[in-house]
Amino acid sequence: MSATDTATPGEDEVPAEHAVPDQLSLAGGFAAADRDAWRALVAGVLRKAGREELPDPVEEALRRTVATGVTVAPLYDADDAGDLPAAVGVPGLPPFVRGARAGAAPDSGVPAGWDVRQRHAHPDVAVTREAIAADLENGVTSLWLVVGEGAVPAGSLGDVLADVYLDLAPVAVSGGLPAAEALLSLVEGRTDLAPGGSLGLDPLGVHAASGEEQDLTGLAGVARRAPAGWRTVVVDATVYADAGATAVEELGCSLAAGVAYLRALTDPADGRQGLPVDEAFGALEFRYSASADQFTTIAALRAARRLWDRVGEVSGASPEARGQRQHAVTSSVMTTKRDPWVNMLRTTVACFAAGVGGADVVTVQPFDAALGLPDAFSRRIARNTQNLLVEEGHLARVLDPAGGSWYVESLTEDLAQAAWAWFTEIERGGGLVAALSSGLVRDRLATAWDARARRLATRADAITGVSEFPNPAEKLPARQPAADLHPTGGLPRVRAAQEYEELRDRADAAPRRPRVHLATLGPVARHTARTTFAANLFQAGGVETPTGDGASGFADAGTTVACICGTDGDYAESAAALAAELRAAGATHVWLAGKPSPEVDGVDGYVYAGCDALAALRTVHEQLGVTA
Repeated sequence: MSATDTATPGEDEVPAEHAVPDQLSLAGGFAAADRDAWRALVAGVLRKAGREELPDPVEEALRRTVATGVTVAPLYDADDAGDLPAAVGVPGLPPFVRGARAGAAPDSGVPAGWDVRQRHAHPDVAVTREAIAADLENGVTSLWLVVGEGAVPAGSLGDVLADVYLDLAPVAVSGGLPAAEALLSLVEGRTDLAPGGSLGLDPLGVHAASGEEQDLTGLAGVARRAPAGWRTVVVDATVYADAGATAVEELGCSLAAGVAYLRALTDPADGRQGLPVDEAFGALEFRYSASADQFTTIAALRAARRLWDRVGEVSGASPEARGQRQHAVTSSVMTTKRDPWVNMLRTTVACFAAGVGGADVVTVQPFDAALGLPDAFSRRIARNTQNLLVEEGHLARVLDPAGGSWYVESLTEDLAQAAWAWFTEIERGGGLVAALSSGLVRDRLATAWDARARRLATRADAITGVSEFPNPAEKLPARQPAADLHPTGGLPRVRAAQEYEELRDRADAAPRRPRVHLATLGPVARHTARTTFAANLFQAGGVETPTGDGASGFADAGTTVACICGTDGDYAESAAALAAELRAAGATHVWLAGKPSPEVDGVDGYVYAGCDALAALRTVHEQLGVTA
């Protein structure tokens, strides 16, 4: 060995401290855990929080409702999912739970991921042409045009699409038969069109929104004229989601609509044979809402494919035809007018869920959709949300990444079972047309929304920037008003934030901003939690909350309503005296943050976690003379 040689291990040798054992037990240093031990720990925490009477098993206390008849537990293990992970199959094969395709969508024109579809409804042809060009140059792969009065003029559709290479970018339209005919007049006879376009006919969706029964007999004739690889009918389930449906009602109604369309497409009409079953299945696509409840969205899309495969199996469709084509659109119900910037976060989560859930096409609504027509900036953010998830987040590299999760598989199963029960109830009632006309669908959706509305009113379902952490000084972006393109007379349209935003609007329109003086008791460390809680609640209704030590500052607050904030101990000792002092200073109404027992003399009302915040805010508005 020369003087320059060193005694180092050979290239193939592994230092002993880096050697990997044949068996690696990551939890080997810990005692074995089981569900009973976990339950004991949970029970201890709940009792410390004041829960003396606990259910058996204790995790039932932590269950949360995510859809009608469907709850999620705080913990899942292999026993919860059972044999489900093995039963869902593989992507691209029945029952299609793991996806309708085994790789890149063969009829989307998109090499990888999903079809990024942007919606356009601006009535100015020049503006829409410019917006379409910007979208297609920057990541959008297909277009969704809303055609009709107040939106893209049917007669100008050719001008709007003049610069679009229809052999590269699929086009879908909404607007009924006039929109479909306008698009057909542009593309009929062409054989070089990109697959994945849609004529967007949805007469049952019009029936649901307008309350007026529609004619389905001409669908097969239009389907025969549709270009190869295009869809004729859209089962737009968002009309039910927008009326307050949970995922269960949305899925069940979509199945009922799909079956009704299959009957219309396959039945003979006008002296002509109906379409073969496989062709009828190929004429349909389904549009679902994607919300910020990401796991429910993921599971709902997976369940929808399984359910539609079952419909196809019973209908005699071939396995190749039974894969449901899905277009996911970020939810309008979750979109807020107030603090609209938070919508960027909501739509990012919803888009993530749609991609993970296996949607073929995804539309992200611009963050300012509830304010009016989107501008170039909001459209850019909408498309870049998808670009980021696909290109930077690599979300499309793995098919069904949630598959095999005990939680997701269990939730998929629960949603599928509940939705199938609702679907069969509709069918027993005579089908979707009869269920819409009789009020069965309307009443079921109203019940579902009432349950959600109660959670919104008590802030159990929080709306960031609206019911929680509002920004009283915000300045909303100005947008050109959008025409109301939705029929009326049938199912309502709701938004989660609408009642809080109505109170904010009322407060903004008042001659003077309404105020509630927060009168603190005790040291800052003791009253901060309830002072913050009360400020958040009152500000959610557009009410300012000047704060002072006790009654000091009340006279300068410019209000007649006060709210005492402190601890239960401070309330027992001093709240009644402070209420009397506030009344002597001119307060006509005194509230208290918290719900002590017994109640405090001189206090009119209480605001506390779980109270009906909307009712409290309406009362405060009335006390301050704020009217609609």
